Amino acid sequence: MKTITASVGNIKIGPGLPIVVQTMCNTHTADIEASTEQCRRMYEAGAQLIRLTVPGHREVEALREIKSRLRAEGIMTPLVADVHFSSGIAIEAAEVVEKVRINPGNFHRDHEQAKSQFTRLVQVCKRTGAAIRIGLNHGSLGTRITEMYGNTPLAMKEAAMEWIEMCVAEDFYNVVVSLKASNTVVMVEAYRLLQKAMEERGIVFPLHLGVTEAGNGDSGRIKSAVGISSLLSEGIGNTIRVSLTEDPVNEIPVAQYLADRYDHKLHSSMVSLNLEGKKAVAVYRSPSRERLMLDMSCDFGKMLLDRKIDEVEIRGTYTDEAGEEILLDGSETASYLSDELLQAARRKFYRPEYIACPGCGRTMYNLESTFNEVKRRTSHLNGMVIAVMGCIVNGPGEMADADWGYVGEGDHKVSIYKGKTPVMRHVPETEAIDCLLKLIEESR
Repeated sequence: MKTITASVGNIKIGPGLPIVVQTMCNTHTADIEASTEQCRRMYEAGAQLIRLTVPGHREVEALREIKSRLRAEGIMTPLVADVHFSSGIAIEAAEVVEKVRINPGNFHRDHEQAKSQFTRLVQVCKRTGAAIRIGLNHGSLGTRITEMYGNTPLAMKEAAMEWIEMCVAEDFYNVVVSLKASNTVVMVEAYRLLQKAMEERGIVFPLHLGVTEAGNGDSGRIKSAVGISSLLSEGIGNTIRVSLTEDPVNEIPVAQYLADRYDHKLHSSMVSLNLEGKKAVAVYRSPSRERLMLDMSCDFGKMLLDRKIDEVEIRGTYTDEAGEEILLDGSETASYLSDELLQAARRKFYRPEYIACPGCGRTMYNLESTFNEVKRRTSHLNGMVIAVMGCIVNGPGEMADADWGYVGEGDHKVSIYKGKTPVMRHVPETEAIDCLLKLIEESR
């Protein structure tokens, strides 16, 4: 079996190598000052790869300048161009950056043209040394694949293998593959299917892991840790991103924790475990609340996803910011974290389930504050799935299993979806949350 190592600038990604931590700017790439400053902060926080959205020629030229400024400062962190809907822009960006992310589902409308354009992209990457990420998302597989396989983990695997075969046919191996989903069950199953298929094919490309549209706060961190750790614990995955609807710099410590844990530099703060049937009772002595949250997500996420256990009870202590030991036994914190863990693994829905993208240069409104306001005003709708999406790239697809969706259109306008159907379009941003709440109440 042949295993592949990808080279992205000065970074190597592949089996037997340290897990690579990456993130993505949420600035508008054409805003060179803001994007350069955010890249600088990401570098200082420890990001090893930085991705920026590149929707058009203007952003390609901006990216060229951003890269030039960073290199002049001695910041050599490789840059990744995130391209959707324009194979031509992907080819142009490959002249500038160390890696280009394409999404096969929207690389080109016509599949034969997509294959032809991909061959052109590969030729440029061979000349420049740029890597390619074949980045499939559950929500944007494209009509051709979903008509054959449905919007399923199998469809994600089949689409990825088709493009992997195109790389092999072009004798191009500087490739990383991802199969992201906002649903942890779908995400883990898709990656497992792909890993098995690559092994059976006899050639294993490095994988980029992430739970897309994970949200923010505790829930976003727990959800990401559950999905990513389940795969890393099986030896699947070589580079990771924790997608949070927050300042992207906040993603890096969470991803670094996961990298350190599965590079065997860090161990869980759990001191004992007792299994009572399908209930896990764990005792922790944790140095912080966040460490406790991440430890328990990694300790039990895979067991919950695989239905080895049904319930988790945590006991012991963690140390708060004031240095005091906080008792967990029977506490609201313990109950809350256990509920969040079960929700992240799709085993229990004790509150609404939120799907929210982290935002990027395509987002045309204040996503973070809007998402927090939607959460505040819908917190009583237990079990309902509500999506808040920055744009149409992955929005309608990733929220396919949502009851309601709020999707930015640009120009301060929003579309509101009920299920997969847009029920209101061009709603002014200032009125959109009120409209969403009104529609939800009218339908109950």
